[in-house]
Amino acid sequence: MQSDTMKHKTSKKLYQYWNDVRGERSAPKRFEIEPSKIAGILPTTFILERRSDEVYRFRLAGTRMCEIFGKELRGTDFLEDWPSDDRLVLIRNLSVLTSQAATALIRFQATAQGEQAIELELLLLPLFHTQKKIDRILGCCSPLEDPGWLGDKPLLNKRLMANELVWPTLNSHVATHETPVDSPAESSCGNARIVRMAQRQFIVVEGGLGRTSSKEL
Repeated sequence: MQSDTMKHKTSKKLYQYWNDVRGERSAPKRFEIEPSKIAGILPTTFILERRSDEVYRFRLAGTRMCEIFGKELRGTDFLEDWPSDDRLVLIRNLSVLTSQAATALIRFQATAQGEQAIELELLLLPLFHTQKKIDRILGCCSPLEDPGWLGDKPLLNKRLMANELVWPTLNSHVATHETPVDSPAESSCGNARIVRMAQRQFIVVEGGLGRTSSKEL
């Protein structure tokens, strides 16, 4: 994933930190993440714990995130309060993220009572935790605009606008024991992306002999 695909500086900073920590691996370990290194963006960052295929619980959530959503997020399910269609897309994306070490960049809208919808950017990054499994996710959620009332009125009615799954580049000459065996980094698909706009979702495969192909899912 290129930082120029991200709109918010918080997303860019968190991705750069995560990318530096992982080095030549598909993902870093949970205990390698040092909050002091990202102190300036902690209020909008969080960590999820995968409890099952359909439950991803907030283990940590920044104070600003809790303010704009109007509740304490720690201990709640990330997948709560999404429309059913969007929830299914997120479950599928989270499954790919945890099984194949993909990263996810998501944009969504949310509204507050009596106010117009605003757009937010959500970045999700895989972390190894126990038994060489990806069951933690480092993320951040940043509003792409500040209407002034943000934090005074809780955001409601979330709706996906676009999302993208990307497998960061791995150097082929470096051996890593933590790359999942089914990771697209080791497959013939090269650099693959899943892109969704509105109600349409596409998988885009880039690589091979310079060919680009796509198909609607």
